[in-house]
Amino acid sequence: MINPKRLIAMAKKWQRIAANKRKRISYPKAESSVANKGHFVVYTTDNKRFVVPLEYLSQNVFRELLRMSEEEFGLPSNGPITLPCDGVFMEYVISLVQWRMPVDLEKALLTSMATCHSSTSYSLALGQFCQQQTLIYGF
Repeated sequence: MINPKRLIAMAKKWQRIAANKRKRISYPKAESSVANKGHFVVYTTDNKRFVVPLEYLSQNVFRELLRMSEEEFGLPSNGPITLPCDGVFMEYVISLVQWRMPVDLEKALLTSMATCHSSTSYSLALGQFCQQQTLIYGF
């Protein structure tokens, strides 16, 4: 059985690490919809803007988010791409991809997203319920 004090210490350590990683994610100050070469711009349902490297499109998690976005919002003809999640969830996904997410964690995350996708309002679910569920898988 794990000592509760040790669990608290581990949780605090992971919170510090996650906070430091969030600080490293850079967001351009200008609100231009044009991204630098090799990047693309997406927004979350809480209107947070993310400039993401094109290489992330090879990740199943990003492909699933884009598929879900198309299903929920359609293909944008003259506007930005909006992903069906909130900014906190997106930061979490980006940090996982940056640190080379293990295959089993990726499968768990995709399963969580699929579970939320089947709910009636999965953009809200991804932003709240699934974020909590996914964070548990991360430990």
